[in-house]
Amino acid sequence: MSRYRGPRLRIVRRLGELPGLTRKSSTKENPPGQHGLAAASKKLSQYSIRLREKQKLRYNYGVSEKQLINYVKKSRKSKGSSGEILLKLLEMRLDSIIFQLGMAPTVSAARQIVNHGHILVNNQSVTIPSYQCKSKDVITVKNRKGSRKLIENNLETLGNVELPNHLSFNASSLLGEVKSLVQRDFISLKINELLVVEYYSRKV
Repeated sequence: MSRYRGPRLRIVRRLGELPGLTRKSSTKENPPGQHGLAAASKKLSQYSIRLREKQKLRYNYGVSEKQLINYVKKSRKSKGSSGEILLKLLEMRLDSIIFQLGMAPTVSAARQIVNHGHILVNNQSVTIPSYQCKSKDVITVKNRKGSRKLIENNLETLGNVELPNHLSFNASSLLGEVKSLVQRDFISLKINELLVVEYYSRKV
């Protein structure tokens, strides 16, 4: 399944707040669709609950189904809680870090910024949004007028963004640093990651 490119507030109404997908909030409370009101009061099956949690990850981080499956496989091979490791892998993607630093309004916009070659990691150009950032990585904007203007406009539009504890950012020099790996307590997305692992338990 490819990345979603349809109405974003429709997804927010169905799944709840997804900061990486859109910063906007819907004025409508019911789920989308002709039977939205009835769906809101309908009791969900255990499969549906797990599916919704999985979809939250896909839409928030803008990854395809194939990519998410690969992240699940990787998290299972690592020591520790598979759910937490899965979340940390997604949070430490370069496009996610760019979004958290306030350089882009959404993860999708951050992915485009990386793809177009505006970002340097440790003074090396990186155009792969899925690049896994590590502790002590320094993220800067390429020293060209177009790149800096784009990021400066985004920073001005977004205003003061609350940084998670594992990141630091200097707005005047457009320099960000990954101080450490992200901790579960500082991940803003409201999700039960264990249900995602359970969803894939019979598929992977």
